[in-house]
Parts: sequence; C-alpha cells; structure tokens
Amino acid sequence: MKKSYKKIYTALASCCIVLGMGACQLEEEVYSSIFTETFYKTSSDAEKGLIAVYDSFGQLYAAPAAIMVPEYSGDQIYPRGVVGRNSLTLFSVEPTYTVQKSAGRTFESPQHLWSSSYSGIEKANWIIAKVPDATMDETRKKQIIGEAYFLRAFFHWTLTKNFGEVVIKTAPSYSEEEAFVEKSTIPEVYKQIYSDLDQAAQSGLPSYPAVEKGRPSNEAVSALYAKVALYNKDWATALSKAKAVIASGKYQLMASVPDLYSYLKEDDARKENIWAYEADPISPGNSHQLIGLCGPSGSAGVEYARTSYGSMFAYMSFYNSFDPADKRRQMLDTTYLNKSGQWVAQKDITPITTDGVLIKKYQDPVSTTGTIPNIPVLRLADMYLIAAEAEAELNGASSEAYSLIQVIRDRAGLDALPTGMTKDQFIKAVIQERAWEFFGEGDRWYDLSRTDQYQEVVSKAVNSVYPERPIQKKNKYFPIPQDEINANPKLTQNTDWL
Repeated sequence: MKKSYKKIYTALASCCIVLGMGACQLEEEVYSSIFTETFYKTSSDAEKGLIAVYDSFGQLYAAPAAIMVPEYSGDQIYPRGVVGRNSLTLFSVEPTYTVQKSAGRTFESPQHLWSSSYSGIEKANWIIAKVPDATMDETRKKQIIGEAYFLRAFFHWTLTKNFGEVVIKTAPSYSEEEAFVEKSTIPEVYKQIYSDLDQAAQSGLPSYPAVEKGRPSNEAVSALYAKVALYNKDWATALSKAKAVIASGKYQLMASVPDLYSYLKEDDARKENIWAYEADPISPGNSHQLIGLCGPSGSAGVEYARTSYGSMFAYMSFYNSFDPADKRRQMLDTTYLNKSGQWVAQKDITPITTDGVLIKKYQDPVSTTGTIPNIPVLRLADMYLIAAEAEAELNGASSEAYSLIQVIRDRAGLDALPTGMTKDQFIKAVIQERAWEFFGEGDRWYDLSRTDQYQEVVSKAVNSVYPERPIQKKNKYFPIPQDEINANPKLTQNTDWL
C-alpha cells in the first residue's frame, strides 16, 4: 500500500507522539502525520475515520479539561492546589502553559482544549473531504458526514468560547502552506458553526431513541444550535431551536434530579441527556477522572467511589445559595458515609476545610475502573432555560418566559418566581437558575463570561483556601498557547494578552 507523508499544523504540542517516536525535538516546526491514499474508500474506512473524530471529543472529557478548566475558573467549584490546577482558580495562567501530565495521565489545561479541538477538526475535515467518494450505503454515508459536520461545529464552538478569535479550519491540510491559517473574528467563527450545523441537520441523522449511544441525534443538532446561538446573542435562533427540541417530544425531564446522575439509571437518563460523553464501566473503555476527584480524600468514601482523591469541591457560599427545599442541593453534601457505615463530617477530612462541600453528581461506588456515570453535554433542561433567556431578551419577562423557567423550578421543588420582574431581573434569575441546575457540568464560567459578569462575580468567590482571586478583564478568554503561535507564523496572540 502506497503511503505518502504530509506535514500539517494540527496544534498538537507533542509532535513526535503522533509519529510514535520516543523523543521530541525542541525546534519550532510544524508537526507531522501519516495518511494512506487508499483510506476512506470503504464503509469500514469511513466508520473508523469517524471513530477517530470521536476520540478527540473523548480527549476533552476524559481528563476532563472540558469540565475542569471552566469550573475551576468560576464561582462554584475550586480545586485542591495540586499539579497546577490552582493556576486556573488564581488566574495565573500564562501563554507558555503546556498540557500537564502526572503518572502518565493528562491533566486539565486550556492548551488541552486547543489541541484536542484542532485534532478533532482535522480528522473531521478528512471525513468531509474524502467520504463522499467512498463506496458504501448512501444513507449511512450522509449520516457519517453529518456527524463530522456536527463535531466540527462543536470543536469550533469549544475553541471560540475559550479563546475568542480562533483559526477556522474547513479543509484537511495537504501541505504546510495550507496548514498555516490566520485567526478569524468571533462573528466569522459563529457563521461557520451555523453553516456546519445546517449541513448536519440535512444529513438524515436518526431521532432518539434510534440513535446510537454517544452519537448525536437529529434533535442534538438543534440543541447544539440553540446553545451556540445563545452564546452568539442570536436570541431569535436560540429560541426557535430550543423550542423545536422541546416540541419534538423526543426527550423528557427525569422526575428525580439525583436519578439523572445515578450509575443505576444511565439508560433512563438518556431521555434527558440529549448528548453526553458516554463512559464505559469496563477496562479499557471511555473513562473520566471526575469520580475520583469529587469524592473525599482516600478510599474511605464508599458512597462516592472505590478510590477518591479529594481534589474538587464546591464553595460553601454556593451551597448556601440554594433554597433548602431545592432538590438539586442533594447533589452537594457536607458529610460522607465511610466504610464502617458511619456518617463523617467533611470538615474532618484533610485537606478539605470547613469551606468545602462534596460534589455528588459523579459517584461510582461499584466500578473498579472509575468510568461511570456519563457526563452530560446537552440536556433537555438546558433547552428550557435557553428558551426562557432568549424569550426574555426578545420580549421581556413575558408569561411564556415565566412558564419555561418554571418547568425546571417545578422539578427542583421551588415556587414560582415573583411576578412583575423587569427584563434584567428576569434574565438575572435565569442565569442563577442555570448556576443551580448545571454546576459541575462545565457551563457556569461561560455563562459569566458571555454576560460579562465574570469579574464582578468571581472576585467574590473566595474562601480560606483561596482568600483572593485576582481576576482581570483579559481573563474573559484564555491566551493562545505560545507553542501554537511559534508553530504557525500566521497566528497571533489574543489582543488582551499582548
């Protein structure tokens, strides 16, 4: 089989790992990959190529940088200060950061978001470019290409919400010259995301429940479209897409909030989880670290995991922000059940302080591999709150806006919001509702940054572990990794970081 070699800019800092080499050169150079001219010719090739795109999606959630980078930057969750995680909480991140590794495992870093996303985009581009000519069933061919468009949209959205102006890549890199691309404006990035989602919507993706686990349904395309449009302040599109998902009747809210995260209710939870990172309770399988990070230190917390490390906690101020009647507060706790069957106060566990609260959304006391439960990415509750916010932006605190948010408050066991709220008051209430609903799921930081509340809110989220958090205006976006700027002569740093 004839092989050809190409140099491409894939935004991967560990260049030699791609080639399977044991050492890395320190020179500034574009990175290499290998492809075969006979690939993407058959159904098997196309399916394998698509799995490779999903592998990049998995890289975002296995560490899981897609959760921990935004969560540690916000006002709800903080880390124990190990392996540099506190650089996110203290806003000491600099352009020279790198993907962190310890004991062979990759830890969260903004560069992890950059490299995994561009790796996924490059792989998706090969699918979109090559699979149309593959010899295979035409219906499945369209779906594979549609999934690639969906994932490419997701990766570009991940990049722009974290870095602002980023490189748009819509074609595979056949040469070094094609790999070097300059940044596009944020409106241009969103325009491309919209275009990709339009393509995905026309690809014949199946509706739930016919969709394969971990794959996007036709409704997932609309759900991602709604959320992307919300971030783009395109209220009309956000409202229409979110309401379309709700009106489809394909998904429904779980009656019990804890059941949404129970490893025993995984199949039932898919009725609300429109799209999720699907973990497998096997080894090898798709894994993530949240179970071990959220539990108390040591292996005593059998209610949480077989082994946990005490590395991820909620601020006590966030815990206290809940109405005691709010059922979502059950997903936080100040005690845990030890192996002797005794309830132990979290304040007695080191290094947790009395300011720390345990997070119960990710528990697995059974599996020895620590790979369940799944991590929600898009769920039906989000569609109701997106629709409520967009409706209020368009028409103020209307009766429809009130009814949309109340669906979520009803499940939480909360009364209706006060009547007569102004537009700004209602939108503030929706953002707060999102905080209670989606904590620990990687949303809060982006809700604060997209509404420009990040400095005011985060500076007040302090405790005895982090008594000061020197957040600045430039922290709305992360700096582009310096390694990537060194590798791509057309790439420039974010203006606020110059």
